[in-house]
Amino acid sequence: MSNDLLQRGKAIKLAVFDVDGVMTDGRLYFLEDGSEFKSFNTLDGQGIKMLMNSGVTTAIISGRKTPAVERRARNLGIPHLYQGREDKLVVLDELLGQLNLSYEQVAYLGDDLPDLPVIRRVGLGMAVANAAAFVREHADGVTQARGGEGAVREFCELILRAQGNLDAAHAHYL
Repeated sequence: MSNDLLQRGKAIKLAVFDVDGVMTDGRLYFLEDGSEFKSFNTLDGQGIKMLMNSGVTTAIISGRKTPAVERRARNLGIPHLYQGREDKLVVLDELLGQLNLSYEQVAYLGDDLPDLPVIRRVGLGMAVANAAAFVREHADGVTQARGGEGAVREFCELILRAQGNLDAAHAHYL
């Protein structure tokens, strides 16, 4: 993990996540009745909980809208959920106004072109390992794990480590 990423992670007060390709593996599963389902990684969920327990606020901004994401956000206690919004930078501007935060205090994890304006603007803009190549090129860092396979956990632990809270988060379970 680079010193630059750790330095950027120190100032983070808000961690924002895309869903498809980040919190999931990016596959869309459609059932015969038109409904869909998503598969989320429990390790990622625990990372989000540890991050929130350390005082970092969390949010989801997704271009798609599904009940599964609403349920996942509610289960994890993620307080800010925006679905069906392709204009992610506009959404982030609204949220920063509500929370009285600056871009430098935001970390964002994404995987595709709609995420890029936010990745390029925030204090810590990262891409998952299987993100589009162009997005990886323009991110501050790239996770080793793929979306839906521990990338969110890795991102959360990077922020916890940067803020000196990772050992305490782990110690809680010893």
